[in-house]
Amino acid sequence: MTERSLVLIKPDGVQRLLVGRVIARFEDRGLKLVGLKLVRVTRELAEEHYAVHRERSFFAGLVAFITSSPLVALAVEGPDAIAVVRSMVGATRPSESAPGTIRGDLALEVAQNLIHASDGPETAAAELALWFPEGLLAYPREVDRWVLAPGG
Repeated sequence: MTERSLVLIKPDGVQRLLVGRVIARFEDRGLKLVGLKLVRVTRELAEEHYAVHRERSFFAGLVAFITSSPLVALAVEGPDAIAVVRSMVGATRPSESAPGTIRGDLALEVAQNLIHASDGPETAAAELALWFPEGLLAYPREVDRWVLAPGG
């Protein structure tokens, strides 16, 4: 089933100049970009994004980090995109992430683990609406087909 997922390349990923490498991994896997922007995150947006953690001791740190410098928000689309993206991202703790995953290959610290990905269909829908209130691009599957013109 075709799904969409939010991916955030967090401030540490932007600062380390990993944006292109991370996006390339998703594109190499076959996922399509349907939204992409560089964002300076407001405190309000950060608090809404992390609302589920509001009562936890690390909430303030999450908000402070994600608002510390720009991040890249992207929306990806493809068959089972949510599960595919989550498997590509790796475990929250980089030390527990398998080699070959984004965190397993590129991250060292849990506080700066490079990337966020939606964890389920409901979360993805809510996060995409939050981060892309202007909407996302349609990506018709016909674009995936090459058409050869005679003599061309």
